[in-house]
Amino acid sequence: MSEQAGNAVELIGVAKHYGDFTAVQPTDLGVEEGTFLTLLGPSGCGKTTTLRMIAGLTSASEGEIRIKGRRVNELPINKRNLGIVFQNYALFPHKTVQENVAFGLKYRKVSGDEMQRRVREALELVQLAHTAERMPGQLSGGQQQRIALARAIVIQPDVLLLDEPLSALDANLREDMRVELKRIQHSLGITTVFVTHDQSEALAMSDRIVVMSAGRVEQVGSPQAVYNRPASEFVAAFLGNSNILDARVAAIDGDSATVEVPGLGALPAAFGGGDGASDGPRPQRGAAVKLSIRAEKLAVDESLDAAAGDGTVSLRGRVTAVDYQGQAARYFLDVGEHKLQALNPIDERPVAEGSEVSVRIRARDCVLLPAAAHAEASS
Repeated sequence: MSEQAGNAVELIGVAKHYGDFTAVQPTDLGVEEGTFLTLLGPSGCGKTTTLRMIAGLTSASEGEIRIKGRRVNELPINKRNLGIVFQNYALFPHKTVQENVAFGLKYRKVSGDEMQRRVREALELVQLAHTAERMPGQLSGGQQQRIALARAIVIQPDVLLLDEPLSALDANLREDMRVELKRIQHSLGITTVFVTHDQSEALAMSDRIVVMSAGRVEQVGSPQAVYNRPASEFVAAFLGNSNILDARVAAIDGDSATVEVPGLGALPAAFGGGDGASDGPRPQRGAAVKLSIRAEKLAVDESLDAAAGDGTVSLRGRVTAVDYQGQAARYFLDVGEHKLQALNPIDERPVAEGSEVSVRIRARDCVLLPAAAHAEASS
């Protein structure tokens, strides 16, 4: 992989080994200037190790790391001009908010007047200028998180690295802070690499998402692409609630196919893995494949005579359980020999358990997982 103009961060064949264990398999990745990129995956997938290699906290076993086009493999963390926010914020409890934010500037020989100006601007950006003389212990968790962010951006870093900075906050505050983080990143135009295991955070905040599993990049793409066109069975299962069915290809027509699903019959399907993902070789007619259908794409209707419409398949099913969620309900369904899930908005009451229903599936919502990707995911 050659250096690409416009990338603030580049990983070229970067891997991390601990003895015989490979934490991160050889990875090529470019982070475009000014974008918010998220490394997403479960615990142990290699996302934090990747971030730590970019930061210089962990050395790469092989490959090359470039920041602003410069190789940084041998440079210590303090020579890479990075802003970093950790899970625990790492604020100095004996220093005031102002002193915490100014800490990194002291080692950059910034003059007193310039230091005060930049600290004030950073605190204003995170809307906490009024806390300058307080101690960290006098602040809420959300305020401490924003002070840690101010300390990271005040040094005017080339790249901002965020290692699950919202994980210690309660659910409502996390939602508020992800909006705030995106606002700050957008106003600064700073290249940001964010690590999380929370799919809702990744989908809400990112320009690009890198989905990782077992040290390997499964898919890179926009939030819409990785959600609606997963490149592997792992991606389909990890993001949201998906029904993943065994099927066999009956026919292929351009970017779509007809597949036979045991117990359901013929269903139309689109190929997955769009928006920058490597599709790999497409399956041939007769090949065994996986079909992914998001739970919210299945429409449950109490009218058994509901018209299917063009491009829609209607199947008979029975509701075996209902998970009431207020504005929506998750239905567990028996459809033929399959157990499916559907997530539908509701008006006043959900469909009752035990009801016979129509289950409608649109052709565009059936995604045929790339043959190579789902084969690797199951190996």
